[in-house]
Amino acid sequence: MRKFEIKLYWAEEDKLYIAEIPELKGFFADGKTRTEAIHNAEIVLAEWLEVAREEGIPIPKVKK
Repeated sequence: MRKFEIKLYWAEEDKLYIAEIPELKGFFADGKTRTEAIHNAEIVLAEWLEVAREEGIPIPKVKK
């Protein structure tokens, strides 16, 4: 699997951690804990990449 940067921050209004992958526009996952948010982001990322491959959607290059 490609490695993407995950930005993690606390959303006070929602009382959740938000995991964002900046290279994938609009990509967010959340969780009650930091670990849960990252885990959920990894699941959503795998699904996103699978759909992108099936649909021929370009996958952005990973930042170095």
